[in-house]
Formats: sequence, C-alpha cells, structure tokens
Amino acid sequence: MRTKVTLVLLFMNVALFFYIFQVERRQQTDRAYQVTRANVLGAEAADIRSIEVTGGTHVLSLAKRGDTWFVTSPLEWPANPNAVNRILTELQFLRHETSFNVADLAKSGQSLADYGLEKPSLTLTITSGDPSSPSRADGTTQVTKLQIGDLTKDGLRLYLLSPDRERIHVVSQSLARSLALTFDDLRADALFTIQVFEARSLNLQTAAPASLRIRLRRDGNRWSFETPIVARASKNAAELAINGLNALRVASFISSNPRATLPGEKPSLRISLEGNNRRETLILGDPAPAGGDAPSAGNPLFYAQLEGRSALFTVSIPKSLLDTLRSAQVSLRETRVLDFDPAAVNAITLTAPNQPELALQRLETAAAGADGSAWQIVRRGEGAAGPQTKPADRGRVQRLLDQLARLTASDFKSDAPSAADLETWGFNRPEREVSLALVGGAAPVAFQLGTDSSRNVYARLGTSANPGPSIYAVDPAVLTELPVASKDWRDRLLRELPAGAKLTALKLVDLSNNQTVLDTAIDAAGKLVAAVPHPDAVGALVAHLQTLRAKAFVLDQFAEKVTVAGEERPWRYRLDATATLVGGAGEQTSVTTLFLSVRVGGDLQLAGSPAADFNTVFSIEQPLLDALWTVTEGPHDPGAPPVPPAPAAK
Repeated sequence: MRTKVTLVLLFMNVALFFYIFQVERRQQTDRAYQVTRANVLGAEAADIRSIEVTGGTHVLSLAKRGDTWFVTSPLEWPANPNAVNRILTELQFLRHETSFNVADLAKSGQSLADYGLEKPSLTLTITSGDPSSPSRADGTTQVTKLQIGDLTKDGLRLYLLSPDRERIHVVSQSLARSLALTFDDLRADALFTIQVFEARSLNLQTAAPASLRIRLRRDGNRWSFETPIVARASKNAAELAINGLNALRVASFISSNPRATLPGEKPSLRISLEGNNRRETLILGDPAPAGGDAPSAGNPLFYAQLEGRSALFTVSIPKSLLDTLRSAQVSLRETRVLDFDPAAVNAITLTAPNQPELALQRLETAAAGADGSAWQIVRRGEGAAGPQTKPADRGRVQRLLDQLARLTASDFKSDAPSAADLETWGFNRPEREVSLALVGGAAPVAFQLGTDSSRNVYARLGTSANPGPSIYAVDPAVLTELPVASKDWRDRLLRELPAGAKLTALKLVDLSNNQTVLDTAIDAAGKLVAAVPHPDAVGALVAHLQTLRAKAFVLDQFAEKVTVAGEERPWRYRLDATATLVGGAGEQTSVTTLFLSVRVGGDLQLAGSPAADFNTVFSIEQPLLDALWTVTEGPHDPGAPPVPPAPAAK
C-alpha cells in the first residue's frame, strides 16, 4: 500500500515539474513576446543620448552630457530633469494599441497622407548609445526617427510611423503631449544647483579696473577667507548668501542682441560656486531696462550669462544680496573677534602700560576643562622671592572668558593699517595685551586693545612681537572687564571656618579712646554666654564672621591708614574674633583681627587685616555693615513726634 502511494506522489511531482518548465515557461515567454511586439521602440530606448523634436520651423533639441541633460536648441541651457524624465519614460514604455502595414494602404486606396504621415506635424529623432562607451567598439550611435501624424477619428489616439516606415502604429495621445513642451517647460529653473551642504567655496570678482578677487573656502563646519585677506568668515552669512544665489531665477531670455556689451566680454561681477567636482559661474553684465514683467521695486535687473554658455538672459537680484556680494570682504566677515573655547583656556595673562603683568591660572581640573574649576592669581615675587599666589574669583574669570568669546567687531577698520593708523588707534602703546593659553598645546590666542583720542577702542589679533594685519572697532566696555590689579580678580571669600571650628569670643574696641564696645564669649551652640546690648545684631555679627566675604577690595596690602571720605585717617575700631577647632591634634585656638573704619554713607565701611592670609583692605558686605552699626551706635529710633503746645487761654 505504501509503495503505491509513493509511486503516485512521485508521478504527480514529475508532472508538476514538467508543467512548470514546459507549459508555464512557454506562456511567460509568449507574454513577454507579446509585450515586446507591442513596444514601438526596442533596445534603443534604454540608452537615449539625444532627442530632437521638429515641427515646421520649430526645433527643440536635448542632449545628455555625462549624467546631465541640456537643452541645445533653440538655446543652450540646462534641462529640467523632471521634464526630460517624462519624455524618456514615455518613449521607453511607448506601446501601440494596434498597428498595420504601410504596404497594405494601397489595397484600400489610402496613403500616408490620409493619416497625416506624408508631411508629419512632428518628427522625433532619437540618438541612442554613447560613442565613448566601451560597449560600442566601433564608436557608433543608433539614430531612430519617429513621425507623428493625425489624431484618430475618436480624437483619443494618434498615428505614428515606425522608424523603418513599414508600419503605422496607433498610440496614446500622451506622447504628443509630452513632446509639445516648450523651451520654457524644458529648461531648468535655477541658475545655481550647488546647494549649501555641497558648496566647498564661493568666489567673487568685481569689475575692472579694481578686479578685486574674493575667495571663501569651507573647511568642515567653518568658512574662511583665502583672498584678498586671510580671515575667518561668518558661517551664517556665507550660507545665507549661497541660499540667496540658489533662489535666483531667469527673468527672461534675450533673443536679439542688446545694445549693451555682453556680460562675458565685460562682466560687472562674476559669482562662482564650487561643489563636489563641479563649478557653476554666473556672470553679471550691464543693468537691464525693466520690462513689463519687471521685478519688484528695489531689486535691480541685469543682463547675465552662465560661464561656458552663450545664452543671454536677464536676472533680478535682491538688493540686499547684491550689496552683500559687492561688499563681501566686510559683509561676510566673522564679527566675533576671537575664536576659542572658554573651557579650553587654562591661563590668562594681562598686561597694561606701567603696571606689572597679571597672570590667572586654572587649577587642577583645568586640564579636563571642567566647569567650576578653581582659578588663582599669580604675582611675580620681588628679588629672589618666588611667585606669590592668591585665590581668584572663579565667577569673575568665567565672566571674562564668556565675554571675550562673544566679543564682536562693530566695524572693520583696516586689513592693512599704515604706521599713522596704528599710532592713531593707540597700538604704539596698547592699553591692554591679553594672551589666552589653551590646553593640549594649541597655539595661544593673543590680542591687543588700543584707544584713540576719543577713547574709542580697537582690537588687533596678535602680540607686539607678532601682530596681525586686521584692526576691529569693538565695544569700549571691554576695557572695564580687563583690569590688571590683582585686587580686582581676588576671590571675595576671605575666610570660611572649617567643619568643627566655632567662634568662641568676640571683642570690639574703639581705637579713638581705647574703650571696649563689645566683649563676649560664645558657647558651643553659638549662643552668647552673657547678656549684651543688641543681642540680635551680635548674633548676626557672629554668623557673618563664620564666613567672611569682601564686597570689594580696595588695596592689595594692609595699610595703617586708609582714605575715608577723601581724607586719610587711622582705623577707628579693632575686632578680634577667637575661633576654636577641636580635632585629632587637640584643641587649637586662633584669633582673627580686623581693623574697621567709620561708616561712610549708607553702604560703605572699610576693613583691613595685616594677617598673612588676608593682608588686604576691603569694603564689607551690607549685612555685616548693618550689624556693626547697631553694635557701635545702637538703633536710631526717631521716637514719638513732639506734642504740640496747648492753645493759650483767652
């Protein structure tokens, strides 16, 4: 039983394979043959290199050069890829609905003239094959000619004479519609096809006699000038200009030669874009008169040509774009004076006339460029003494770096200044010289700031030994951000008691009469041991002395006398704050002494300390100032208003 089933299944499989390889395959071949027979064109439609449509005196020609199609007649111009693809698709899939032999026409008393094919309304000539292609060893091309006649009686189809003139095909009317396109339908719309993402350079050349050549080159994500100067270009401005060029369109083509000189012979401006192995150049000539379809007011019209093509046309260029291109050396310039990453700066050096050099250095985490890394002030020691360091105000330094990174030019003064210019702008003796050292061994960023007689400020990249050629006008406020006195950069936090340390005693003495104003002990909980006048003010005093901050530094070193209200005076008060630290080494006690001036106005009181870790004169912050005022002077209560006198008896 099983043997019979096996034999039946085997027979069925053999029959199935026979059907697939014989019957089905033959049917597929027949269908393919029928489709092929229905196609008007054969293999020549797969590699069309040129197309010519002739109708009466009208001739429209297309040619493929490389991978790009061009209109070659009536004018030479890049073709619209979409319009050309429509024609190619129509030809490749051109099929007849029926066909009949030309030789049979005489039997029915007809001729080619009855179908409009004796003198066809349209003649289509196709050239196929590339003579330079290695597939054609003889270097020949195949020319195929199709003639299009009248519409069928139903008006839905048309007659077409085969290339060998032996058959008449009835084909869809869509072929005639695709071939009825005009030059304006077939030509490309844009003058420039190199988009921003592809652009590698932008080249401009002005008219003679100046003939100024300007070249901008893109390197990665940055644009820079190569001629006539070497400078950074604005990425946004350059890309906006290229987008503006891509938006240019032909206003009209000029068929007759105008009275103006051809742009190629006497250009007023040459504009070139370079992309990936291709270049496009627009040549502007003389201004063109505005016609009936004139562009919007304010946008000038020019005669123009594309390099390598004879077609003459007019183009309307927005005035803003034209101004940008004509002044590209300035309008496309990067307005940011300095090019650096603030996080990559690990040292700042400031120099001013008749003042010692000031250096600021980033500590430890600077190598990693971490935010919040500490800075220090470095001062050269006198004689054999080594350099002295002090903590720098981290926020102040970071603000400087951010402002320098955003420093912009309000005007480009000169790229080739004379000696007189340099003297006028103050570069014979710069107000500031700044150098920014960068991590990773990169070349430092250095620049100078000069001022003229009107206190305008100018920037120049480079140092005195190696100055750059360009001079920029900048915001005068930049000088106020570059003081060279170390007191302006010092960290405002003078002292913060470590964990485990507490203030244990306060003593305030009036030095004018050696009277003790305040003398109190403080317990471990921060409470006053004994009753004192104004305990709230004393408590505030204790809290602010735990973390002592300067409002601003007045002198880099302590002085026995200070200038208060325009008069040099000795210190008025002495404040001794005793702190105790309990740790592994036992109990350690230290006394911090502050000398205080009298209060001047509502917000100024000076303090100073000769201690080595302070050694400065500074103004104290408002909360500490108010607490001291209450302790030394007491609250000033105006009291109740006076009682008016009783009226006299009559």
